This record gives sequence, C-alpha cells and structure tokens, in this order.
Amino acid sequence: MALADAGAMARNENGIATVVSILKKRFGDNAQTGKSIREQHGHTTSYVPNQAPDLVVFAETTEDVQEVVRLCSEWQVPVIPFGTGTSLEGHVNAPAGGVSIDLSRMNRILKVYTEDLNVVVEPGITRKELNEYLRDTGLFFPIDPGANASLGGMAATRASGTNAVRYGTMRENVLALKAVMPDGRLISTAKRVKKTSAGYDLTRLLVGSEGTLGIITELTLKLYGIPQAISGGICAFPDLESACNAVIETIQMGIPVARIELVNSLQMQAMINYSKLDYPVAPYLFVEFHGSDAGVAEQAELFGEIAAANGGGAFKWTANLEEREKLWSARHNSYFACMTLAPGKQSLSTDVCVPISRLAECIVATEKDIAASGLIAPIVGHAGDGNFHVLILFDDKNPEEIQNVEAFVERLNLRAIAMDGTCTGEHGIGQGKIKFLRLELGGAVDVMESIKRAIDPGNIMNPGKILRL
Repeated sequence: MALADAGAMARNENGIATVVSILKKRFGDNAQTGKSIREQHGHTTSYVPNQAPDLVVFAETTEDVQEVVRLCSEWQVPVIPFGTGTSLEGHVNAPAGGVSIDLSRMNRILKVYTEDLNVVVEPGITRKELNEYLRDTGLFFPIDPGANASLGGMAATRASGTNAVRYGTMRENVLALKAVMPDGRLISTAKRVKKTSAGYDLTRLLVGSEGTLGIITELTLKLYGIPQAISGGICAFPDLESACNAVIETIQMGIPVARIELVNSLQMQAMINYSKLDYPVAPYLFVEFHGSDAGVAEQAELFGEIAAANGGGAFKWTANLEEREKLWSARHNSYFACMTLAPGKQSLSTDVCVPISRLAECIVATEKDIAASGLIAPIVGHAGDGNFHVLILFDDKNPEEIQNVEAFVERLNLRAIAMDGTCTGEHGIGQGKIKFLRLELGGAVDVMESIKRAIDPGNIMNPGKILRL
C-alpha cells in the first residue's frame, strides 16, 4: 500500500476534449460520459481512490479497439482497458483521465479445439461463462481467482487462485494472444501450439503487463479434462505454524493436491458466521484432490496422516458434490465474510508470496505483527504455492489508522522480499505496489522502463500502473 503512487497525473485537456468529441459521434450510445458510468469504470474493489476516465467506450470488436487506440495515440490521450472491474490494485483507474475501453461485450468463444485441449476466446468472457459452455465437452479451464473475472483481465494481471498449486497460473495457461499495440497495430504473439522457440516470447511479456503495453483482444488458453473424481475436506490445526508445516510436507512429498487453502482463526470465525458452517473456530486447511476414485482416496488418506503428524485434527473429506461446494463457496466468500468483522470499514488485501520453505516463518511473523499493530486483519492464503493474503479492515478517514496500515504493509512486503519472495503473487502491481517493485527487483525495473518507452513512447497505455514515467 503506497497511496502516494496513486495520485493524479498531468492531463492533456485539449487532446481529451478532442478525442471525446470524435468518439461520441463515432460510437453513439456505445460511448458514455455519464458520471455514474465513468465512476464505475474509475474504481474497483480496492482501497485506491476513484479516478474516473473522461469517456467509456463499449468495444464490440477488435476493430473498435484499434480505432479508439489509433485516435488516442494521435492525440496522446490515455487508454485504460476494463474487463469486469474485480482487480485490487487500481488497475482500471484513470489518474490522467482519458478513455476507458470496456471489453465486456467482446465475450465470444471463437473456437474450441477439443483434441488439442485448447480454446480461443475474446477477452470479455468470464471464467464461469467459459466453463459453463465447456461442460458438455468434458473439458474445463481451471484458473480460479475467486471473483468471476474476465479472462482478458486475468491474463493482463497474470492472475491465479485456489488451484494454482496443481494447474499453474495464467502465465502457464495462455498459449497465445492477439493484442492492439499503442499505435493501433494488431499483433499475434504465437501460434496455437503447446511449445515454440520462435523469437521473443511476447505472450509472456503481455501476460501480466496490466494493459501498459497493449490491449488483449483474443486469447488461446489451455484446457484440461474434467477429473474422474474429486474429493475435498477441511482439517483443523492448533496454530498456523502447524498448518503451514503440513502444507510444506504435503508439497515436498509430491502429493498432487489440487487446492490447499489456509485460513486463520479470525477468518474462520467470520466464515462460520457468514456461511453458516458447523465447525469450531481454529486455523484450518481446505484441501481438494483430483484424479481417479482410488487416487483421490489414497491422496486424502496420505494428507490425513501428514496432518495428524503435525498436530492436526481428523481430516474430514468427502466426494459428495453438494458438501464440497458448500465448503468452497465459503472459501470463495471469505472476502465478504471478512467485511462483516468491521462493517463500514475500508478493506485492503495484501498479496505476498514466499518460497514454500519459508511460508511458516513468514506467516507466523506476520501474525505477531498484526497483533502488535492492533489491526483487524484475518489471514487467508493459497498455501500450496506460498501465497497468502492479509485482509486488513481500517477507517480510511482516520490518518493514524492509514499510517498504521501503510507501515504494516511495508513491513510485510519487505519481510517477504527478504525471504526471496515477492510483494505480489497474483494481484499485480497496479498503482499500489510501484514502490515495492523497485525494492524487489532493483535495476530490472530500469529494463522494464526501457521496454515501456520503446513500445509506448507516448505513455498512453494505462499510465501510472506498474511504472511511474
């Protein structure tokens, strides 16, 4: 959290006025300047203040995107891509004003290649919509960040989620992209193959670039077969350190866990109340296995033994769909459950990730820091890959509370970086972590700035995100 990096930037008033006038005439009702629409597109589920664009264009085709970008390039006006607005670091905000391109209407599934296990989609479709469409094919797209995010936004932020420990992140699951570059050119980054050694890996450059280098208009994604059997359950532990040690041992033993999620006692208390769960308050691991009937049963038994060896209670697992969905629904609703702990407060979610061998050490130190800081801040995490979130609730009108939260977040990020970790495992840099990117990567940020200037010399593509130029 570095609100100083989320301040307003210089505006090109003449260019903005010209572009808004031209685009309103060109796109008619698909170009909106109403206050509520603009404010909706200038803020997400984030502590970053609202920074509204001057115009919202609802693009319906790649050609629409190209036309808007070409005009904005000519007049040096900022362009901000918008998917579903679920990001957490101010990615869609418009600190220098400009044009928000809403991609939600570009939501077609262009082609499913069942034999090749991949699919070509437009950026506005959400992961839930894609999986509903795929249901009868026996295939699914596994990346699950919790929110029903757009796939274009997930690629732009290099998102992951609860099952990244088994299936990887968007980085591993995007095969190819089409993107509109800052001058309006459309490029294809790769062909529809599982591997290629053809030139620079522009796919990986754009995945995670947060709209600062180009706007994604088409994605080719990996698909997977729906598992024959799925089992899942939860296990209580006496403390977070014991739970983390069970996670580390599970991963190191090579048990192919599909999800292994950690919640501390405070978060579990909120989830019990919000989702009407019948469990005692304690730190818990939520675990899921995918495979054959025999395989998932064996994996569940092995995990139960590991949990017991680390002081855990009985691992209560089930293959019943309804029971599993109730548990994972509670986990996915953990943010809303957390908000009930302090109604009316602002929320901030941290996103550090550390090597799995340092997870217990980092979480234990963080829990002690929370207690010493007097914060209301439950912990929830994708423990299988070392990524965890502290959900901080605070009064954003109280300068002392803000200062306390900012100091805590800085200590947490520096703690993770000192452990050879990162300040962001999946949320991205946006506006809120620019300071910590430099502390984490040092001179590599200079190279990023050189790439940005080479591709986008006018700094019109989502300015103020990742880098402050």
